[in-house]
Amino acid sequence: MDDAGAEHADVDILLKGGQISEVGWGLVSDAEGLDCAGCLVTPGLVNTHHHLFQTLTRAVPGAQDAALFGWLQTLYPIWSRFTPDHMHCSAVVGLAELALSGCTTSSDHMYLFPNGSRLDETIAAASEVGMRFQPTRGAMSIGVSQGGLPPDALVEAESAILEDCIRVIDAFHDPSPGSMCRVGVAPCSPFSVSRELMRDTALLARDKGVMLHTHLAENDEDIAYSLAQFGCRPGQYAEDLGWIGGDVWHAHCVKLDGAEIDLFARSGTGVAHCPCSNCRLASGIAPIRAMRDAGVNVGLGVDGSASNDAGSLVDEARQTMLLQRVANGPSAMSAREALRIATRGGAEVLGRGTEIGQIAPGFRADLAIWDMSGVEAAGSWDAAALLLAGPRRVRDLIIEGQPVVRDGTITSTDLSPHLERQRHLARELAGQ
Repeated sequence: MDDAGAEHADVDILLKGGQISEVGWGLVSDAEGLDCAGCLVTPGLVNTHHHLFQTLTRAVPGAQDAALFGWLQTLYPIWSRFTPDHMHCSAVVGLAELALSGCTTSSDHMYLFPNGSRLDETIAAASEVGMRFQPTRGAMSIGVSQGGLPPDALVEAESAILEDCIRVIDAFHDPSPGSMCRVGVAPCSPFSVSRELMRDTALLARDKGVMLHTHLAENDEDIAYSLAQFGCRPGQYAEDLGWIGGDVWHAHCVKLDGAEIDLFARSGTGVAHCPCSNCRLASGIAPIRAMRDAGVNVGLGVDGSASNDAGSLVDEARQTMLLQRVANGPSAMSAREALRIATRGGAEVLGRGTEIGQIAPGFRADLAIWDMSGVEAAGSWDAAALLLAGPRRVRDLIIEGQPVVRDGTITSTDLSPHLERQRHLARELAGQ
């Protein structure tokens, strides 16, 4: 699991100061040891797209069998009742779920801020869980009365959006090597913000040296909206407004055509592939094989837990492999390539390809340890069993050299009160 694709058996991995110091046989150290006999050790998985607030709205009646636009219109009124407490609790639970699925780095796209909610709540949650975090300050500014999709009560004034982007970047963004928090800016989508806000946030992000993120070309409705409102396809719209480049990554991109794929490859623009959500909302199968062959940087995302409805990154890797085979044949994607997308691919998309996503000296000490002695992997011949068979949960997870999961249990925080609070809040939202 390095750039050479090396796979080692029976090696030691020495961690020092939050980094991988050495990888080799028979290393000697007085450091605390962790016995990984019978286990597969991979780089920590990297989640490039999530909406953590949605962990409180899984399996909502009325949204279970809808496509994207109808699904959103069902959930917007529920989300409008959220408070900072909802945001924080949902984020803790969502991040813990990710950690148990092998994820050590996660982005988040928070694009609505009802009742005093702020990005600060999710950043605090990531610190509590111990997750390496790349939150983005999202936004919606075009409500239904102006031709947008969200209700007017959930949109913000664009001047206030820009001011708060500056606030959270100044307060929380850490560009240093090994940073545990890097903030980005992320207008929600072309159908919920103005052309001016897209352009202004791109200028702001580049002035501040942070990354840009949004949804793009998610389904046929998305393409139709772009053609009707902007007179062009989403890729052209993004290019016109400065939303391409190595500091930009777009979520979904299910409906990119060949010209758009070439544009992303030439410009270094990244893609967050969310296969389970794309299946759940019937958006389609993203052309990941074509993107990879063209040289597009592709990572994986679980998307929101209201459209997945799970938050398991290892399941996303498996689904990526399976869907590309459905679309392109049985040899279209191997388990190893899917795991590479889930690790190094995600690191490259988030601009951290030299820091995370590999087990190599100098990289951060972010490791997922999978117990291959259980029933899921029994009878397996090869490491590809992780995606072809299982397990689906880590035994141990290490982030920045610190244990976050031990023996299948979150140890960085006491999850029990958060789960109880989450159940209470969900019942309350449902009117039970």
